[in-house]
Amino acid sequence: EESTVSKILDLVENASSKKAPTENFITKFARYYTPAVVFIALAIGVLPPLLLGYDIKDWSYRAFVFLVISCPCALVISIPLGFFGGIGGASKSGILIKGGNYLEGLNEIDTIVFDKTGTLTKGIFKVTNVDSFNDFTKEKVLELAAYGEVYSNHPIGLSIIEAYGKEIDKDKIKNYKDIPGKGIEAEIDDSKIFIGNKKLFEENDIDIIEKDSIGTVAYVGKDNIHIGTIIVSDELKQNIDKEIKEIKSKGIKNTIMLSGDNEETAKKVGNLVGIDKIYGNLLPQDKVTIFEKIIEDSKGKVAFVGDGVNDAPVLARADIGIAMGGLGSDAAIEASDIVIMTDEIGKITTGIKIAKNTKKIVTQNIILALGIKLVVLALGAFGKATMWEAVFADVGVSILAILNSIRSLKVEE
Repeated sequence: EESTVSKILDLVENASSKKAPTENFITKFARYYTPAVVFIALAIGVLPPLLLGYDIKDWSYRAFVFLVISCPCALVISIPLGFFGGIGGASKSGILIKGGNYLEGLNEIDTIVFDKTGTLTKGIFKVTNVDSFNDFTKEKVLELAAYGEVYSNHPIGLSIIEAYGKEIDKDKIKNYKDIPGKGIEAEIDDSKIFIGNKKLFEENDIDIIEKDSIGTVAYVGKDNIHIGTIIVSDELKQNIDKEIKEIKSKGIKNTIMLSGDNEETAKKVGNLVGIDKIYGNLLPQDKVTIFEKIIEDSKGKVAFVGDGVNDAPVLARADIGIAMGGLGSDAAIEASDIVIMTDEIGKITTGIKIAKNTKKIVTQNIILALGIKLVVLALGAFGKATMWEAVFADVGVSILAILNSIRSLKVEE
């Protein structure tokens, strides 16, 4: 019962508990509408015979016709059914939406904020280049970096250890320090080793030979000397630039990227895929601070798309949090409102299409049900509609609205 699959099933099964604003409106509407029409029917059946001496049989019949027509089942059944259909159609496409409110909310998004690693990129890091300086070999640079990263659980650190590929003697490592947002400092064989970004080396007054790369740049220092540079690259997801373009075509005005990677790398990736605004060098708390500012400045709803544990606070804060469900962490899936099981950014476009289609179908049902009912109600009050018309205005309209709602199950990828 603790597996990701069973948790996701539970989320989908309980999606109906989170009602969309339109559903809530209809529930409130029915609360006042139903007693109102009952009293109007009573007035139609009783007042004309009592006050004006009309035939009670004729006016009672009109009252019953009015009562049958006014039954709100078409609205109360078809609108939630439209949202269930939309949620069902989305889950068939690998998009799990945790409630009708989030499905309807997709129509109001004007800003989407993306994490980089595992969201726009594949999240599979590999060492693609090693440079060495000051008479050190590439092998030695990689060895010292691997020793420095041995306690790291960050994908970049793990890729350096994997590239080294030999056994690491942890007894050689002393005074290990993990410096958030900067890198690692440790003593190995009585030498001080630094592995990290430009900030770490600037703080320790170590001159570096800067490297420009689309990958993540990890500088390696020993005893206050820059001895090497390691490039760790993460591949962009296939067709990601086209998918971002398609998302923008659905009425999304702003696309923003928040990344923990250094700013230069983040900007290069963001510009390649067509993101409007890019922030780099961010710690998890920095992401939340910047995201709060984005929400303040935005006129519509703001969605955040991420996959890692460090994205969970932002996913929870977003108007609509979208998590990558394939490679994403449990914390991200739990904190999000929508889960994309295939990890494809293009599914956001599909989700927006489903949301727009569902909203259109629900609006059609409201207009159909209320329109026919008002016309037949007026005819019934003046004695021009029989019980047959009344039954059509109630049951017939309900069936038409339900059949229309079923259309929301159809998904255009």
